[in-house]
Amino acid sequence: MHLLLPILLVALSALPARADGERAGDFDYYVLALSWSPNWCKLEGDAREAEQCTRDLGWVVHGLWPQYEQGWPAYCPTTTRAPSRQMTAAQADIFGAGGAAWYQWKKHGVCSGMEAGAYYDLARRAFDSVEKPEVLRKIDRTFAVPASLIEEAFLQANPALEPDMVTITCRDGHIQEARICLTQDLTPRACAPDTRRDCSMQKALLEPVR
Repeated sequence: MHLLLPILLVALSALPARADGERAGDFDYYVLALSWSPNWCKLEGDAREAEQCTRDLGWVVHGLWPQYEQGWPAYCPTTTRAPSRQMTAAQADIFGAGGAAWYQWKKHGVCSGMEAGAYYDLARRAFDSVEKPEVLRKIDRTFAVPASLIEEAFLQANPALEPDMVTITCRDGHIQEARICLTQDLTPRACAPDTRRDCSMQKALLEPVR
């Protein structure tokens, strides 16, 4: 029984650390998380009748997340004014919906140390700085592909990226996200070890753009 506590402590120390309520603006780098919209709609959005799923979308911004070298901040205290509904609605073209843009500000944007408008401008610049593989928009039916093939497509489309700067995640048998690590001035950089968790599926599903 005495061995259980040390084993548990070691196991817990290996988990990613998330810190809620940390000081805004105090972080090391960003993760730009791009979600493949058709897959999110298949797994979750269609059942909600989500606005995002009524539109012809491929990769959308899930979030631009401040990160530590280990773990990440969230829900940082801030005196910055919350974005207006008009401001968040204007982000729907890259976030999929104004509500998604609002949620990302509330959880992650507040930790950037920026005003809401500046954070959304930075998210847009980050989104535009990454070339999305055009071939994926041309598929016309559900495909099963190795997750590593999606990473390779991003690397080919973005010569400045290296393998340790991109992570592909999966969920429920589907490609979920491409996560690209960026410095605070949006220069590509290596992801910290707790972010580099590539999906290893050989037959991950990819739904077509509608």
